[in-house]
Amino acid sequence: MKKSQNKIIEFRDLGAHQAYQETWDFQEKILSEIVDLKMSFRQLERAYSAEKDEAKKQDLAEKMQKIQTPNYLFFLEHSHVYTLGKSGDEHHLLINQKKLNEINATYVKTNRGGDITYHGPEQLVGYPILDLDNFQTDIHWYLRSLEEIIIKTLADYGLKGERSKGETGVWLDVGKPFARKICAMGVKASRWVTMHGFALNVNTDLRYFEYIVPCGIKDKAVTSLQRELNKEVNMVEVKLKVVQYFEEVFNAEIKRLK
Repeated sequence: MKKSQNKIIEFRDLGAHQAYQETWDFQEKILSEIVDLKMSFRQLERAYSAEKDEAKKQDLAEKMQKIQTPNYLFFLEHSHVYTLGKSGDEHHLLINQKKLNEINATYVKTNRGGDITYHGPEQLVGYPILDLDNFQTDIHWYLRSLEEIIIKTLADYGLKGERSKGETGVWLDVGKPFARKICAMGVKASRWVTMHGFALNVNTDLRYFEYIVPCGIKDKAVTSLQRELNKEVNMVEVKLKVVQYFEEVFNAEIKRLK
């Protein structure tokens, strides 16, 4: 018996100036709770398979049908921070602790995929904590789906977002000398439950990218909606568009939490 799929994604905007380590711990806690729920289902499933008594099997089946794993989507803006993925190169951080202090930034090694990136004010960070058993158990599909959400959002601003072969994220002018990245991505999954996510540069201070080799890629620049459109972009409007396309791409219902 398969676990029933839950297509509702509970959404909350956590706001600006969020410390990276605190939100990482927050994600880990939620992921752990969902994994524990999945393990409870697996235990019932094994008991169901071994049970011979039909009445007891029916009781186990009813308990299994009641288990649904939740899905979450969190938006936020971090305080200035550089984060390094588990397979990243520390040498891609080009400054020392003294300089980090001067620019009011921190440096954190994480358990997500990808190399080094920057998070900060006016950058939309999205942390989907999804049980992919509710959607599709395929990390490649999941990453392409996140990219599709951003590509659709950029299209509303007249920008052609693209994928770059072998490089996760969303880019502009792929294959041209001035190719540039506008959205970075890095995820982790445990028993098909995801954490971490994407970072879309909206009105981001791009000078902070000068102190790293962004995502370990030396020959491509970084950009933002503000730079591309040559004007400040309404962050609330961007968030609404991303939520809309998240619902569409994942064929889900977004439920806003207080």
